[in-house]
Amino acid sequence: MEAAKHPRQSERLKDLYALDILDTEREAEFDEVVELAAEICGTAISVVNLIDSERQWFKAEVGLGVRETPLATSLCSHVILEEDFVEIEDTLLDPRMVDNPLCCAEPGLRFYAGALLRSENGLPLGTLCVLDYEPRKLNDLQRKSLKVLAGQVMARFNLRAALRSAEVMRQEVDHRVKNSLQLVAALARISARATDDENSRASIEDMERRISTIARVHEQFYQSGKGVGIALRAYIENLAADLQTLAPEGVVIETDFEDVEIGSSEAGSIGLLINEFISNSYKYAFPDGREGLISICGKLMDDGRVALGIADNGVGFGDEIKSSKGLGMKIAETACMQLDCNLDLKTGATGVSASINFRTLNGPSGRTG
Repeated sequence: MEAAKHPRQSERLKDLYALDILDTEREAEFDEVVELAAEICGTAISVVNLIDSERQWFKAEVGLGVRETPLATSLCSHVILEEDFVEIEDTLLDPRMVDNPLCCAEPGLRFYAGALLRSENGLPLGTLCVLDYEPRKLNDLQRKSLKVLAGQVMARFNLRAALRSAEVMRQEVDHRVKNSLQLVAALARISARATDDENSRASIEDMERRISTIARVHEQFYQSGKGVGIALRAYIENLAADLQTLAPEGVVIETDFEDVEIGSSEAGSIGLLINEFISNSYKYAFPDGREGLISICGKLMDDGRVALGIADNGVGFGDEIKSSKGLGMKIAETACMQLDCNLDLKTGATGVSASINFRTLNGPSGRTG
């Protein structure tokens, strides 16, 4: 006979859908659970089964070859109305299963044992179960193993849901921070246009570019949705495109980067460093309308560190730049301190170059593709 609806069906389904696990792809970590359960219990079939409103869906299965079946023939839809663990030694002797086509047909399912998968609210969502074509009985170790494995399955479901919720919250924070910083940057631009003092305007414009650089970090995080790292190449290309709009006529920025993933704090420091270098190049490297090139390049080294270089082919600044104590140099020093690296700054008649070598958030596996 078909099982009755759970007495708290709407709440149960709400908890099930909140996991966002239905209709997802097969995954090795769950396939391994059902394989282990079948091996421990010595059964032909094992399933991670979730009871939906009109179907039972299998996150993982071994021995069945399907991903879902209707509730009308579901053994587990009866089991979620019972205690935490149900064992049916012979399905044809159980009034709930005696007329079930899956049990009556040849070869019929004659044995069933399942441990409930309960939500954090205590509601049954499905089972980790084992089935066989012959009547049988589990021993105490097999029953305990099935319960433990069911607990592990549910723990993984809950962890994924928690991480997903945290990720949504993080994206919202990044989005709001980005918008707030962009507002401040816009106000700085308005202030710069309103002042008649050239030095004040230049200082405000420098500050606006620094704020925009940090806003771009949060925008990259929000757009990526990954919550772990930022693709360095896309980040630098976007930063360079923005800085290109401020370039003197005839000055071009070029980028050449490998796909490397870095953390948000690293991205902020790198962005500030590039912003300071390019801002100074605009001011000093190309006087009297001189055309020029600013290049930014980066690659992942074999030891897992990233080599980053910035250079222009301008007139050079002279050796006094290395001993400068201006705000730009202080920002560059702070950025390098955060990256735990040294700044190698060189200047001469053929231009200025800056290079750093830092370890990424992900170490030797920092390539994104």
